[in-house]
Amino acid sequence: MCDVGGSFVNFIESSLDSKKNLESSLDILKNLPLDSNLDSKDSNVELSKNKTSIFHNKTLNFNQILQSKKISNITLDSKNFHIIGKGNNLLVAPTASNLAILSNEFNYISVLQNLDSNIIEIGATAPSVKVFLFFKKHNLQGLEFLQHLPGNIGGLCNMNAGMKSYEIANFLHSININGEWINARDVGLIYRGRESKGVIFAARFKAIKGFRNDLLESFKKMRTNQPKIASCGSCFKNPPNDYAGRLIEVVGLKGFFLNGVGFSEIHANFLVNKNVGNASFKDAINAINIAKSRVKEQFNITLECEVKICN
Repeated sequence: MCDVGGSFVNFIESSLDSKKNLESSLDILKNLPLDSNLDSKDSNVELSKNKTSIFHNKTLNFNQILQSKKISNITLDSKNFHIIGKGNNLLVAPTASNLAILSNEFNYISVLQNLDSNIIEIGATAPSVKVFLFFKKHNLQGLEFLQHLPGNIGGLCNMNAGMKSYEIANFLHSININGEWINARDVGLIYRGRESKGVIFAARFKAIKGFRNDLLESFKKMRTNQPKIASCGSCFKNPPNDYAGRLIEVVGLKGFFLNGVGFSEIHANFLVNKNVGNASFKDAINAINIAKSRVKEQFNITLECEVKICN
């Protein structure tokens, strides 16, 4: 079962109007090319980044924006659909069905006023680069690391994405899950994951002045040791007080491949595909299981997948 984040929509009063007003009055990122929806292709390639296919022929697009202000139950839930966002950090089985993404109707950024401060509301299909540029343009801090993290806000919130100690949860105000706004502290965000269930439709962030230009170079350096070929990104979560990449390297699996799928020679915790078009989901799963088995045997540590598996 694939339990990944979806995307968000406004369920607040005047939210759609605020979206339009913001874009027209501030002329925010009008010329920024938005990421297009992923295409359905016939392919056995399951690794999801760098133009590899993740869909077969069972993909759904949700093209109707939800405009209701109060919704207690909706049908677009993770029990019925695999809401997969941009497909980063995702491994999809050939038999996976009911894969779904939300349309660009959910690609927005709105500034909301309250008694204490401004809140930034972001639709879940808003790409990370758009959010990064918005925060930079308006001198807001907290999401500087998004410059180097691919994906949409829905998926990034779902996995509490981040770099080192900087992560989504640090500046998150609330999340809209299945039509209801939930305080960030009650969502159950954990290291690279979320304990709560349901489809994410929107997120609100604290608008704190002071964009941190001083952090950009360090975030850039964190990405220099990551492979540039087709990849699922980080395969395993780091166990307490250790690093998954180090463990994989010590057990001799750095540069290990099965039919072209395996652990990068550049960064051992990156599951990459050198055999695009021929490598299979089974090859990837076998490589993952070998790594888990060897690390367990040598260190008595159970590696937990960071990559989400849809089967």
